[in-house]
This record gives sequence, structure tokens and C-alpha cells, in this order.
Amino acid sequence: MPSPSFPTDPVALAQDLIRCQSVTPADDGAQALLVSVLEGMGFEVVHLPFGPADAPTPNFYAKIGIGRPVLCFAGHTDVVPPGEGWAHDPFAAQIQDGRLYGRGIADMKGGVACSVAAIARFLQNNTLKGSISLLITGDEEGPAHFGTKPVIEWLAARNDVPDFCLLGEPTNPSALGDTIKIGRRGSMNAEIVVRGVQGHVAYPHLADNPIHRLLPALGELTGRCLDEGTEWFSPSSLQVTSVDVGNPATNVIPAEAKARLNIRFNDCHTGAALSEWIREVISRHAPDSEVTVSISGEAFLTQPGPAVQCLERAVQDVTGRQPKLDTGGGTSDARFISQYCAVAEFGLVGATMHKRDEHVDVSTLEDLTQIYLTFMERFGL
Repeated sequence: MPSPSFPTDPVALAQDLIRCQSVTPADDGAQALLVSVLEGMGFEVVHLPFGPADAPTPNFYAKIGIGRPVLCFAGHTDVVPPGEGWAHDPFAAQIQDGRLYGRGIADMKGGVACSVAAIARFLQNNTLKGSISLLITGDEEGPAHFGTKPVIEWLAARNDVPDFCLLGEPTNPSALGDTIKIGRRGSMNAEIVVRGVQGHVAYPHLADNPIHRLLPALGELTGRCLDEGTEWFSPSSLQVTSVDVGNPATNVIPAEAKARLNIRFNDCHTGAALSEWIREVISRHAPDSEVTVSISGEAFLTQPGPAVQCLERAVQDVTGRQPKLDTGGGTSDARFISQYCAVAEFGLVGATMHKRDEHVDVSTLEDLTQIYLTFMERFGL
């Protein structure tokens, strides 16, 4: 049996990952690269493709050790399209003036590379008493229907849920050590269709203007203060994102009016309760209406217990900064993981994520690797 190989350099691994053009839903060898590296370290890897048989989402779960605690590093290998106007080839992984450029280096191939390098250093220098795992998906930037959600459900069905999960999303706004995410707001979208009766504007008594029903309904929805915020969350926010009748004429009352809205909500609410409230308001103003709701995720909070405190200390020791515990920003795959185990998020600086010439300082890759390593050493593995 060959001796284990320990890839301890996060920069080289990040470059290799960037050169895989894994724009959602493509993988382009990114996960095969990681699997090869992890198997070389002694991990057992299970491939978990979910979704349509002709185009399944690539995912895998890797684990080493049989004891507890079980620490899981989660992440994704897919990236958003690069777009135009880059000064550096988005998939060449070039280093210039101390910065590593490439699509996905911040979000989040850099974080994945740092977690693997930290694990390699830990296994090289420590006797593993607990277990270390990785949950890697290829569908975080896309619909996210067949990625982390079914994988964590698969783990729950096997009674193999980790004790704590660390997700390497780029949580830091401007400097490594700024922010640890211990929760996220919930997010939901609603599409509203109000039906009326089309007619001539000069004969309104022969028509029923759906706009005149929709606007008061939206006024009631936007006029409500959902909450004042909580200890860890800012106030919930309802934003109307579209009102449309598709009417090119000035003398026609339309037959239908549509609106879309989004609510980012804290832990004062559930998606189901907010959905019921929206439907009640709309039906009262416009009985002949239709409301379609899509809940992207519920609000969740990981209380700052021993694991989060251990991560705080690791960040402070390496960076000299006291990280802020935060729940702001958009959604992440932590919303799925949080339903089964405690989860926190900490990764690289995200100032350039999804932008042209996405980059991070090379030095932060080493620092993040050291933070992950310090955290593992204190976690009880």
C-alpha cells in the first residue's frame, strides 16, 4: 500500500482548481482533482450525484477516521461565468504583485484548497482521534436543488451527521479576520398575479382594473414593519422587485397585473407564516388572484458555543483581529446544513467575488490554512 501524500501548499492546489473551468453546471475535472488528492491522504470517498440521470449534479463526501468528534469542511467547486473584460485569463490562475487571479479563487476554490492543505498538515503532524470529513458540491452557484441538500439528507439517513461543520465561503468584507458567519437570514420570493377585466379606459364601468387592486395590496404589504430585529439579526425586509402589466397602449385597461417581491427574514419568522400572510392580504384586495411562493431557505442561527469560540480564537491568533459574529448577507449552503448540525462560515476576503479579475492576496491563503489548522488542533480531533 503506498504511503499517504500530504498536499500542504494551498496556493498550488488553488491554482489547479481554478484551471478547471467548472462554471455551473460543468465540473471540468475539479472534483476528480480533489478526490485524487484526498484519496492519496487516506480518505474514503463516496461520489453522490443527484438530479436528472442525463445531467446529475456532481457531489462527493470524503471521510477519514472513525471516532468523534466529527468535523466537516463543506464547500463547492462550481463557479459563476467569468464574463468579459478581464485583464487576466480567468482560468489561468496567474499570480501578479502578490495576488492570485482567477474565477472562483474567492468564491470559493481558495477556501476549499485551504481546508485540504490544513487537513494535510494536521494529518502529517497529529494522531487523529476523531474524524474529519469534506462535503463538496458542484451546485451552489446554480439552483442548489441537487447539491448540499440531498447530501446532508443522505448523511442523516446513515446516522453520520457531523458534530460541527465549517463552510469556507468568503465571509470577510475587506480583511481576513473581519467576520465569522453564525447564521443567515431566510429568503423567499413571491409572484403575484391579479386578474381583472380588460376594457377601454373611457368606459371603466365595463372593465375591472387589476392594477387598482394590486397597488393597495402591495401598499399594505410594504407598509407593515415585520420586526425590529433581534440580538443577532437585523430587521426583516420586504422589497417589491417588479410590477408589470405588459401594456403598450395608453387607452386600454389591462386584464392582468403582476408583481414580484422578496423577503429577507430573520428568526422572528418562518417562510410558511410569511407566505400565509402574503396570500391573505392579496386575496382580501383581489379575490381573483394567484400567489406563487418559493422559499430559498429559512433563517438559522448557530449559538456561539465552544466550537464557534474555538474558531474565534484561531482567527484572532493568526490575524490579530477579533472577528465579528454576523448573520448578514445572502444565502449559502449553510441553510441546508443547519437543519442537521451546528455550522459556521469563515473563508477568504470576498471583495472581488463574482467580479471581473476576481483575486485574493496570496498571503491570505496561507493565513486561512493556518486558521483552519489551529482550529482543528483545538477542536479535539
